[in-house]
Amino acid sequence: MTGVVIVGAGQGGYQTAASLRELGHPGRITLISAEDVLPYERPPLSKAYLKGTADETQLWLRPVTYYVRRSIDLVGGTVTGIDPAARTVRLSDGSGYGYDHLVLATGARPRTLDLPGAGPRGIQGGALRGVHTLRTAQDAAALRASLAAARHAVVVGAGFIGLEFAAVARGFGCEVTVVEARSRPLARAVSVRTAEHFTRLHERAGTRLLFGQGVAGLHGDRRGAVTAVELADGRRLPADLVLIGVGVTPRTELAAAAGLPVGDDGITVDSRLLTGDPYISAIGDCAAFPQVRSGNRRRLESVQNAVGHARLVAERLTGTPRAYDELPWFWSDQFSTSLQIAGVDEGHDAEVVLGEDPEGFSVLLFRGKNLRAVESVNRPVDHLIARQLLRKEVELNPEEAAAEGFSFASLLP
Repeated sequence: MTGVVIVGAGQGGYQTAASLRELGHPGRITLISAEDVLPYERPPLSKAYLKGTADETQLWLRPVTYYVRRSIDLVGGTVTGIDPAARTVRLSDGSGYGYDHLVLATGARPRTLDLPGAGPRGIQGGALRGVHTLRTAQDAAALRASLAAARHAVVVGAGFIGLEFAAVARGFGCEVTVVEARSRPLARAVSVRTAEHFTRLHERAGTRLLFGQGVAGLHGDRRGAVTAVELADGRRLPADLVLIGVGVTPRTELAAAAGLPVGDDGITVDSRLLTGDPYISAIGDCAAFPQVRSGNRRRLESVQNAVGHARLVAERLTGTPRAYDELPWFWSDQFSTSLQIAGVDEGHDAEVVLGEDPEGFSVLLFRGKNLRAVESVNRPVDHLIARQLLRKEVELNPEEAAAEGFSFASLLP
């Protein structure tokens, strides 16, 4: 047997290898990483690591001895091709690995702006010095170094990464402006009520938020360092640090070149996370899979999703196949505020707010008579209850939730 080859050593890739060994897989496990570091956690990169309260070793998912003791072969290198007929992968150094089963955990890359000075796809030689994206440990190290000396930071994009960075930068005393093309922050992730809360949270901290604004270009000095961000309306914002946080693009090139089905938003897989090839699975941020509750195919970016995918594939490869039906959940920490989301809102027509404290509440999102998602701000108990209710598909309609004296916890069996 040539065993299992895993391309990508992020959370999903690591968890696949670990779960295979936990479930007694006897064959060879090869974990290929394009990064020259041990597998690590990504969420702290925009939080504790940037703050300086966690170093590189504290990000590791496991020390090197873990992989040695469990006979997991860690390989550094870039996979350049897959030969499905021969069941082999090729690396840029000319080496190759055969597989009985291949797991693609290739993740995603940050989007850049197709503007002068903004990034690899921009003209005039790529990004100016001081212009960053945040995805890898190397990105975070460069951003942390820039932040230590920055006075004026501009964040392009008010998603989770952008707002989490903005909170850290304000903690360092940096002047921060967030530029967002949409009308509110976290527009694709949370309800209007929750978005308004985070707008107020950042404004109280001294962050300037500009909504409905596009970026026309970045300007630098003669030494190639960024000095300003030009908005679509002609205004220029002073900046010695720019973070571009406008989302990510799934890494699907290997799958597409191998003839596997690839859609606009990821590698297409079935409910068992198999691609069109029965010997190849795709998991985590690169995989578009069918949602059990809605029937829609979509890609999710979260640690919980990557871990759940990895465990399902490991179970299937050790003899216990099943469909993926785990409830998605997400979280974000900004300043001293915690946001926790259970479920996925794919369009709601009613919402109910629980809690009278403006700093601590939950928003219940309904479609028709069905509860679809719950956003909890500084209410961790509500979040835990919501995960159980949504997982069990407990019946609840907006009228019941809005009734006087309603108790969320009373719905638990």
